Amino acid sequence: MPIRFDEAALAWHLAGPGLSYVVGIRDGLPRQLHWGEAIPDEAVPALASVQDNGVSWNDALHTGAELLGELGPQFATPSLQLRHPDGAKGFDWHYRDHRITESAADGDHLAIAFTDRDLVLTLHYRLWDTGVLDRWASLDAGAPVEVTRFDSAAWTLPHWADYRLSHLNGDWAAEWQLERVPLPVGETAIGSRRGSTSHQANPWTALDDGTATETAGLVYSTNLAWSGSWRVLLRRSPQGRVSITGGAGHEGLQWRLRRGETWTTPVYSGLCGTGGFGGASRAWHEHLRRHVLPTPEEDAPVLFNSWEAVYFDVSVEKQLPLVDLAARIGCEQFVVDDGWFGGRVDDHAGLGDWEPNPDRFPDGLAPLIDAVHAKGMKFGIWVEPEMVNPDSDLYRAHPDWVLHQAGRDRTQRRHQMVLDYGRPEVAEWAYDSLDELLSGNAIDFVKWDHNRPFTEVGRPGDPDPDRAWFEHVEAVYSIKERLRAAHPHVRIEGCAGGGGRVDPGMLRHVDTVWTSDNTDAGDRVGIQHGFSHAYPARVMDTWITDEPSEFNRRTTSLRFRFHVASAGVLAVGGNLSEWSEAELDEAAEHVALYKRLRPVVQHGVQYRLGDPAASPLTGVQYVHGDRIAVLAFKTSWHSNRALAPLRPEGIAADSRWVDEDTGEIHWGATLNVTGLPLRWSGADWDSAILRLRRVE
Repeated sequence: MPIRFDEAALAWHLAGPGLSYVVGIRDGLPRQLHWGEAIPDEAVPALASVQDNGVSWNDALHTGAELLGELGPQFATPSLQLRHPDGAKGFDWHYRDHRITESAADGDHLAIAFTDRDLVLTLHYRLWDTGVLDRWASLDAGAPVEVTRFDSAAWTLPHWADYRLSHLNGDWAAEWQLERVPLPVGETAIGSRRGSTSHQANPWTALDDGTATETAGLVYSTNLAWSGSWRVLLRRSPQGRVSITGGAGHEGLQWRLRRGETWTTPVYSGLCGTGGFGGASRAWHEHLRRHVLPTPEEDAPVLFNSWEAVYFDVSVEKQLPLVDLAARIGCEQFVVDDGWFGGRVDDHAGLGDWEPNPDRFPDGLAPLIDAVHAKGMKFGIWVEPEMVNPDSDLYRAHPDWVLHQAGRDRTQRRHQMVLDYGRPEVAEWAYDSLDELLSGNAIDFVKWDHNRPFTEVGRPGDPDPDRAWFEHVEAVYSIKERLRAAHPHVRIEGCAGGGGRVDPGMLRHVDTVWTSDNTDAGDRVGIQHGFSHAYPARVMDTWITDEPSEFNRRTTSLRFRFHVASAGVLAVGGNLSEWSEAELDEAAEHVALYKRLRPVVQHGVQYRLGDPAASPLTGVQYVHGDRIAVLAFKTSWHSNRALAPLRPEGIAADSRWVDEDTGEIHWGATLNVTGLPLRWSGADWDSAILRLRRVE
């Protein structure tokens, strides 16, 4: 997108579709001068000339700071904290130069460089055609310096009378819970100290003035592309101004940059728009599809995962009957989960030994893979290569390869510890092990799991142990990138005990993500609703599993479970060997229907119809070309409770639509007024699918 420099005003104007971002030098500091609706270049000098209130007690220097610093009258929690060898703190900004790089494929890039002593700090900007602005920073150390905080960017919101924060929180098996609360005066921190994005919080946020709705209102939204520990800090001053700063790492870390080193932060992206929360979500979805995801144009296949059919009792004999059943109901990919390798007969042993268990697979994986391919399905395998069991050949050979501290116990979670990928020899072992597994077997798909947080992070003898928090994540990215280059046909699912590591950084390296270990269809309605605020259906793995659910003992119909799972990337995880003939036949019908829906669901524009927290009647609408798919859900409700009909979004009144199942024609005006013609069965926990095609 166009980037223009006003030399007299010492300001840069990044102009996007209907929006502008202006950064300039004011009082010697890089400041955000405008972020919002499009403005002409001629308005930039006026913005740059605005003077701050000089009262010594106010927050003038916090307003608009591109990175909150430590020097001068800046009293907010800093984005950047430095300690120099002589004891001096902070960065004293001196503008050096800038460069603008034009690229039709990658977006135009602005880099503004500042100096202090022997340091060069560069602020980076890239405005995409989706309206998303990527920001990050890099620090070149011409002399040693200690770093205790280095955020990617700080953002400033317009001055409103009030502010409301939307964010995603939760827990294991209860991820993606949408929280929408007034933003209080003071500092509000969200983040993770677990070494992963976490189940408990996600770095996506949205802010409005308290009046935005799903369909209208100005919404500012940000998301951090980082899959380790992170922090986002929102500050509302008593004067009514709001700033956001965010980046990798958590409080209490410190590391040293040596002479000649460069430290680059992850990307922290932001967008603003007038289409309400739904418009913000669709902008994120479009951006991720077009500029982040590795294979967005592909139809993700319907897979079967054998975990719940056999758990750890994995063998070629137990898998082969499931292959036949998975093919019978129309699955396109067969995945063997945990338990196929090393001495893995339960979760106490085997992690780290990535060779087939000789008792369970005496002839290796080839016979099973051949049987899967003979049925026309792709073959997938589960791995957890960042972890190791103490009871493994790998740990016995290399006990020093795990994250640990001298003189401290090595905490085990799920009977395992975390390998230190920041050590080059460990990262190289991981790549070599996976490369050998993929090179020696005709594997099409890898489910990459990550089942415990980091503890005792350190490296005895290393003067910079806190680097491990960052280096591990970078190594995970690098290994996945190398594997994709070496095995371009292999697709990767990101998993972390459910949705514990989902963010734009991870989405650059995986094709789909495991949304939650909780596959109960009733709970999934809300989980998938929250997920959709930040991430598209194309990456959301959605399983249909057996009931009653282990999480709440709820029982719902096969129809309801398939319909809920059809709102993303459909997968089957039940024990097909215990399904009746009628259930297998019904499953085949649902899978066949999903394949007809798939292009619309996976590649369409998504609209949320209702909020599960507010109404038992909700739905998801997808629009792709001249086709619409609506998946509607009726959760527990009272028969005498009045429910308003679900109405479509974005349908012109003078358009006409044919129901692809009944052939009935509907005017857009009728649908908008009377609602969608959903065919309910009338039962509790009910669902319906409507397929419409535009006709002239």
